[in-house]
Amino acid sequence: MADRHMFTWQQILPIAVVATSISFIAGCSMPVARSAGDKFTIPVNLLVRQQNRDPTTSQNTALIVQKPQAYQQVVARLAQAQKAQLLNFPLPSEFQGKTLKDIKFKSKNKKDKAIIKQPLLKPIALTFDDGPWEKSTSQVLDILKKNKIKATFFVVGRQVQMYPQLLKQIVADGHALGNHTWSHQYHMFSQSAAAREIDKTSELIYKTTGVKISLFRPPGGFLNNGLAAYAHQKKYAVVMWSADSLDWRYRQPSTLIDRVLREASEGGIVLMHDGGGDRAQTVKALPQVIAQLRKRGYKFVTVPELMEMEDRQLLANKN
Repeated sequence: MADRHMFTWQQILPIAVVATSISFIAGCSMPVARSAGDKFTIPVNLLVRQQNRDPTTSQNTALIVQKPQAYQQVVARLAQAQKAQLLNFPLPSEFQGKTLKDIKFKSKNKKDKAIIKQPLLKPIALTFDDGPWEKSTSQVLDILKKNKIKATFFVVGRQVQMYPQLLKQIVADGHALGNHTWSHQYHMFSQSAAAREIDKTSELIYKTTGVKISLFRPPGGFLNNGLAAYAHQKKYAVVMWSADSLDWRYRQPSTLIDRVLREASEGGIVLMHDGGGDRAQTVKALPQVIAQLRKRGYKFVTVPELMEMEDRQLLANKN
């Protein structure tokens, strides 16, 4: 319970800081920023008196000046910091150093189990690997935003290095992040090499977004090449999948849609890709995947939200 209280204060504190900072900045701006919109006016006679010469125009004439960029930059940084803080969820202990492919909801209480089985409460998590990618990541983000869905992105370090702004956009849109190594290789790794692949990626993600990573997905789903072992040692949750779109193999969107629908399940984790090559078929299939899953009574959550739901249920069962 102490962890939950701490998490609550971690959420409240950045919100209070943002509110106080914005109020202070806005208060400082009020004496001069009187007009609506992104502009304010300064009377010509005031500017001229400061330059020790008489005004040549009416006192009602004004200069239109842009608001200081610093104001907008500070607000943006504070908002980004708050968003990152909200995404820094504490990984429940039952998932630390463990591997999972889905969440199996179990309840001792038949009444509770019946409630969980209601169609509108069937959670499923969409996940996207191998990004950020120059074109397709933005397209996927647009589709998710249009449908008001939060997903989980397992990102590759070298891609983050190439497209940091895309990673920032993923966080700004409220999606969860996971580590997918630095170079996305399948071969065997020594412990030191595995450490470089995983640590370097998590460090860059934190430096870019302020998000601390606790989820890891091994490239190709390989669990025995040294990467997953190091991730377990570092208390990451190693996240696999229960529904594979195989969008890296098939070029027909209809095939991807059929595979996801056939393998979808309550508490399931769907594997798709926003990077690693041409993902035009994924972009085409995604709206239909979303629509058809919703029609079947699924609601979309992030992997951390799935874990939190399971954690709450475990606590309820203990009580």
